[in-house]
Amino acid sequence: MPKYVFVTGGVVSGLGKGITAASLGTLLKARGHSVTIMKMDPYVNVDAGTISPLQHGEVFITDDGAETDLDIGHYERFIDKSLSGANNITTGQVYGEVIAKERRGEFLGSTVQVIPHVTNEIKERIKKVANESGADVVIVEVGGTVGDIEGLPFLEAIRQFKADVGPNNTMYVHVTLIPHLPSSGELKTKPTQHSVAELRSIGIQPDVIVCRSSFPISADMKAKIGLFCNVDEDAVIQNLDCNSIYEVPVMLEKEGLGRIAEERLRLDPCEPDLKEWQDISYKIAHPQKKCQIAIVGKYVSLHDAYKSVIEALYHGGLAHDASIDILWLDSDDLKEISDLAVNELFSGVAGVLVPGGFGGRGIEGKLKAIRWARESRVPFLGICLGLQCAVIETARNVMGLLDANSTEFDPDTLNPVVDLMPEQKAIHDKGGTMRKGLYECALKKDSLVWNAYRKDSIWERHRHRFEINPRYVQKLSESGLIPVGVWPTRGLVEIMEHKDHPWFVGTQFHPEFLSRPNRPHPIFKDFIGAALEFSEKPC
Repeated sequence: MPKYVFVTGGVVSGLGKGITAASLGTLLKARGHSVTIMKMDPYVNVDAGTISPLQHGEVFITDDGAETDLDIGHYERFIDKSLSGANNITTGQVYGEVIAKERRGEFLGSTVQVIPHVTNEIKERIKKVANESGADVVIVEVGGTVGDIEGLPFLEAIRQFKADVGPNNTMYVHVTLIPHLPSSGELKTKPTQHSVAELRSIGIQPDVIVCRSSFPISADMKAKIGLFCNVDEDAVIQNLDCNSIYEVPVMLEKEGLGRIAEERLRLDPCEPDLKEWQDISYKIAHPQKKCQIAIVGKYVSLHDAYKSVIEALYHGGLAHDASIDILWLDSDDLKEISDLAVNELFSGVAGVLVPGGFGGRGIEGKLKAIRWARESRVPFLGICLGLQCAVIETARNVMGLLDANSTEFDPDTLNPVVDLMPEQKAIHDKGGTMRKGLYECALKKDSLVWNAYRKDSIWERHRHRFEINPRYVQKLSESGLIPVGVWPTRGLVEIMEHKDHPWFVGTQFHPEFLSRPNRPHPIFKDFIGAALEFSEKPC
């Protein structure tokens, strides 16, 4: 029978429940136990696909094309395993299915209620992931904070799990905040006591309390928390602020979290092999080089909107023993400034990255950034919309098609270098026109990307609606922007490079979703390598 670990959060949101869950998965995997991780989001949306990145961060795409919470990305990066849409449950999915079952008459005339019908649906989805994954341990993060009204059905469902599968097969981890009062220099435990009291009031007694803090927690304070929260003193775990999230697994192992989990779940005890993570922590703490990368986007006010891009850049840096300094540039701000101001703004930048997105806001600023990178021969990486913007920039400034555009931004443009394909135009449901999930890409030999992958064929994750218009590919090639990767099924362009530029690559797919700290994505690895080489050139 699989074991279940439920991770809840208290006091405030944004404490790092996802990193705690992912780190615990890392510690169990390092002991030889197979692991899968799930996220239960209490919002009523069916998935994250329609939520603004400024509200909820990036939309993370899985192999099967599911639009999921960004924590799914953390899970994949930490346990180095691809997950699926089933690993992200939302209130919208649960209630949608319960209502559908009621309409089909599956409840045999029963009055449909939160308990047992909604809670049963939640439990069935958790058990389905457990059965399909075959994992020894299923870690389930409950989104939100204890006390949130929308999270109550999920908390009730995980409360019932202990009775359903037995106390030796369940473990409850509560992540909470130990705030520091600057005026008195004290750490305060009262918010944690109240949070645990709230959790216990609905029938859940935590087995472990993970205390987030900016300052070390004394043994006396741990004893106090254990006493007032009815938890063993050694199960009060200190989780201090770190320079990097990839230092957390090693830190939590020193606190004994992996050992406690094995004991609580009656797993065969094993010594963890964390050498890979210790090496990563050492590289983070002792970089040999440094370079600055500019990210030009319209959601830069919330860095989590580009979370996987950020992490992939750091992974690329790890491959070269380098730290990455990110310069955040709002593409809206670039629109109105002069070329001289653009040069000053990008001074010191060793690489420019234009990430994915939707909509016309900020496009002109992105085109300015791409033109600067192309003409200054600075390494450039365009992802999804970033590739499409690179095509528009080349069409306008090299081919002379001054009105070249995407029909996403200008449906009446005379030169639609980016467009919907004919079969898409008859579909009115926007979700139906999206290309999401894994697709094959055939690579051209002797290209930058072939040299990065060393493969003739690759599979990458997509999330886009518009394509590079095949009618313009030949003219773009004659202007220097050549296709070096295509979707073999349809012949559509997947990757383009500027042949007269040291390193200028645009991808229709999202390489950031498959990057790992221990296995940096080839494109990000080579992008950072090119940026480091550029930064070392004499002025």
